[in-house]
Amino acid sequence: MTEILLTRSIDDIDRREMVSEDFILVERDGFVATIVLNRLEKMNSLNPNMLLTIAEKLESLSSNDDGRTVVFRGAGNKSFSSGYDIAELPTGLSEEAMENLKGNNPLEIGLNAVESFPYPTIAMIDGFAFGVGCELAITCDIRIASETSRMGIPPSRLGLVYHPHGMQRFINVVGLANAKELFLTGRFYDIGRAKEMGMVNYVVKKEELHAFTYEMAREIAGNAPLALKGHKHIFKSLLAHQGILEGDYPEIEKMITGSLNSEDIKEGAAAFFQKRKAEFKGR
Repeated sequence: MTEILLTRSIDDIDRREMVSEDFILVERDGFVATIVLNRLEKMNSLNPNMLLTIAEKLESLSSNDDGRTVVFRGAGNKSFSSGYDIAELPTGLSEEAMENLKGNNPLEIGLNAVESFPYPTIAMIDGFAFGVGCELAITCDIRIASETSRMGIPPSRLGLVYHPHGMQRFINVVGLANAKELFLTGRFYDIGRAKEMGMVNYVVKKEELHAFTYEMAREIAGNAPLALKGHKHIFKSLLAHQGILEGDYPEIEKMITGSLNSEDIKEGAAAFFQKRKAEFKGR
């Protein structure tokens, strides 16, 4: 559901054992590029290989200024992304494994690549945007959703302590009060309430979503490249001074590791698969 859920670093991942690059597609139309989360059978849920591939595709697009606006969308019309693939959710993580993940984590690399992409990014949301899928959308510069979409961030329902980098992204977009509601309730919101909270910029009819999104993408891509990159860089710099103090990280990481080693996270995962309410014990 966030960076800490991925127990293996890049060096530990055998790309052959993971999904093929066909789960991340890139489409091009002039200076507008589209990255498609193409995993229909899993509601476009994300896994480490997909996140690394997103980073690779964005690096390629930024290397020659071919993608002056990038649209992210999910395959089909039911889900942008249902989140991190819960079947790969670990139920234990040592402090040593946590330390080894620093700076070498596929989810952190994937989302940082989206955040650092020099040109504007748009999330075209049609259907579910939950968990990491919601964070991916929040990380984009602009979010446009169909009127039947839903959004939410459910780590509290699964017994997880979310990583502060992810929480900061939500605070930057929706503000502290709304971010607290999102994380503490773990609710899945209809798109009207999501817009009220600031999670999306526009809500449009389902049949108009594609045309509306790409009209804006082409408009942005037609602007001066140096201005687009300059403004993106300034926005990133303005936000860079917000965050966790270095001295606070040991206690936060201890809490995250504790949640991943808890009985509650096993119960949360079991309840998810059994489609029932979890019975947490606080241990």
